[in-house]
Amino acid sequence: MSDTSLRLVWVYPDLLSTYGDQGNALVVERRARQRGLDVQRLDVRSDQPIPTSGDIYLIGGGEDRPQRLAAERLLRDGGLNRAVDNGAIVFAVCAGYQIMGHEFVNDLGERSAGLGLLDVVSSRGEAERCVGDVLGEADEQLRLPQLTGFENHQGITHLGPGVRPLARVQLGNGNGTGDGTEGAWRDTVFGTYLHGPVLARNPQIADLLIKLSLDVNALPPTDDTWYEALRQERIAAATQPA
Repeated sequence: MSDTSLRLVWVYPDLLSTYGDQGNALVVERRARQRGLDVQRLDVRSDQPIPTSGDIYLIGGGEDRPQRLAAERLLRDGGLNRAVDNGAIVFAVCAGYQIMGHEFVNDLGERSAGLGLLDVVSSRGEAERCVGDVLGEADEQLRLPQLTGFENHQGITHLGPGVRPLARVQLGNGNGTGDGTEGAWRDTVFGTYLHGPVLARNPQIADLLIKLSLDVNALPPTDDTWYEALRQERIAAATQPA
C-alpha cells in the first residue's frame, strides 16, 4: 500500500456478519479517512474470489452452518492465506476467529479444517454458553488500553505455542478454557470472541491495524469523544453490581 491509501476487505458478509460485526469495517474505514487516507473498501461475498492485494481483512461471526461453508470456501479459494503471506493484516471475530485456527467443530458435530493462520484449536463446550460482557487487559506487547466487548459463544479455543493471547480476562469467559485468556494473535493475524462491535468499543485496535498496514508507530490524533463515551458506558455497565 501507499502511505495515503488503504485497501480494506470485508470477507463474506453474506455468511459471517452476525451481531453487528460489519461495524468493524465501518470503524476502520472512518478512522482511516479521518487520518487523510484514501480508503478502498471491498465487500467480498462467498461466491467471489478473495483478492490478495488487500491491506486489512475483516471477518465477523456467524452461525454454525455458515461458519462451515465459509471455512470450506476460504480453504478452496486460498486467497486469504496468500494475502497473509504477502503481509496483510487479518482481524477475525468469533466464528471467524475459529476459522483462523487449525480446526473447529461444525454444525454436523464434525471437525472442520481451518486456515491454520493462528495456532489455535476450537471445540464445542459442554458447560453453559458464554454470554455477557467481557473486560480484559490487552497483551502488553500490543500497548492497548483495557478491552471491552460482548461474548456469545459455545466454543472453547485452546491456544498453541505459536500465538499469544489478545487479552487476559478480568470479567467474562474469553476463550472458555478457564485459563483467563481471550482471543489470540500472531504477527499480523488477530482473533477474538468479542462483539460490540469490538472496534467501536476499542478504536485503539482499529488504529493498531491501520498502523501495521502503514508500518508506522503512531497516527495523527483524532476526535475520540464519541468512542470514549461508549467505552466508559459499557465498562461501567459491565462492572455495576447485578
